[in-house]
Amino acid sequence: MLNARASFPGTARLRSPAEFAPALKGRRLARGALFSLSAASSPQARLGLVIGKRFAPLSVTRSAIKRVLRESFRLQRETLPPADYVIRLHGKVPAGSLTAIKRMVRAEADAHWGKARKSLSAPSSSSSRDRAER
Repeated sequence: MLNARASFPGTARLRSPAEFAPALKGRRLARGALFSLSAASSPQARLGLVIGKRFAPLSVTRSAIKRVLRESFRLQRETLPPADYVIRLHGKVPAGSLTAIKRMVRAEADAHWGKARKSLSAPSSSSSRDRAER
């Protein structure tokens, strides 16, 4: 299921505020202890991260969180529905070792991707079932 040769090219990243805005105003797909995931329609799966100092004051922690989130997205990008995804840190990162924080981030990210797959794929499958019943 996961492709070891998966890539994360520049075209799969949200860079400018104009690219972030529709996804931030779009549908919120998941919310966990640390992150919320929102999305807006797009021709391909792209990722934007909002990891602020307010909830992760140490730059080492912010960088590690971003690395883990990018890696999680890179490995699951091919299985995700096409959309602009924005992950926003909304809760204070608990004190602990960097390894423990990375594990927590990865577990939550993978859970959010699963929810995104279900909620973005569900409307299209139900509408095709409706057409089949008519």
